Amino acid sequence: MDTPITGRSIIISSGRCGSTLLSDLIAEEPETLSAQEFFMSVAPWARSADVISGPEYWEVLASPKAELSTLFRIGLPPKELHYPATGRWGDRMVELPRILAITLSKVSDDPDGLFDQLAARVPDFPEQSVARHHQDFLDLLARLTGRVRWVERSGGSSHVAPYLLKGFPEAKIVYLTRAWEPTAKSMSRHSSFQLIQLRIEFLGRCGLDPFRVQPGDEVPEEMVPYLPANLTAEALRERGQDLRRYLGLCAFMAAQAEQALTDHTPDHLLVMKYEELVADPVAELVRLGSFLEFAQPRQWAEAVADRVVDPSRPRQPVG
Repeated sequence: MDTPITGRSIIISSGRCGSTLLSDLIAEEPETLSAQEFFMSVAPWARSADVISGPEYWEVLASPKAELSTLFRIGLPPKELHYPATGRWGDRMVELPRILAITLSKVSDDPDGLFDQLAARVPDFPEQSVARHHQDFLDLLARLTGRVRWVERSGGSSHVAPYLLKGFPEAKIVYLTRAWEPTAKSMSRHSSFQLIQLRIEFLGRCGLDPFRVQPGDEVPEEMVPYLPANLTAEALRERGQDLRRYLGLCAFMAAQAEQALTDHTPDHLLVMKYEELVADPVAELVRLGSFLEFAQPRQWAEAVADRVVDPSRPRQPVG
């Protein structure tokens, strides 16, 4: 008999605001699956209410993500990539299944083996909505890794907050924020967020998603170098030099999340600020652990709090 899942939670944030740190700390709680970068790796979220079969759903999970393949092609894989170089796809990373890049590789020392276990089970899922497939997948992943609850966290999930809140009305929601300027600076140096910003700007300027341009679509000449097949590492890095782009991205992400929280107010909501987390990590982590219903939230918080470091404070000299 499958172990019942006792908790389902989602961290919503713009990214580059301490959410990866929270995921890594949550992973230290032995009964909790910390599922990282799952929701932003699966697409399209606009189809979250569509009904599809188990084999169709697995086909998406086992396929490469176009944005990630582009970053591999130009030699700028995201910093969070955790897939081992010795893995099955180590010599053909542009073909790497999307759930192996980070999600499975962060929860198993043998991500390929875990992928094979899922490949044997997920196609048996019934025909159901994409959102329900996502829940069943995370439930299954939690069970396969010996956990009784899961907490999903994806950088940039504010962008899909409307779909998350509609698709998971019973989930506990953690909304993590950070001041825009340091967030924007961090985004400007991160290849995934450089690509996200480019994609949103492309949509705004010509009404087209660069990753879904079809033959016959008219792309403005100045935007042609930014199509995925033409994009270079130099062009993407150059875009990171204009902080205004990323301040605009922060504003867009915040507006998406806050409107979604207004339109679909969750029954269980915890708002956290990065600045408060680094100022008093134990207190903030106890608050988080209690909200997530950890068995011993204070013991967990005290064990991991020393990993929360305020980057604005000078490091103490060694010796």
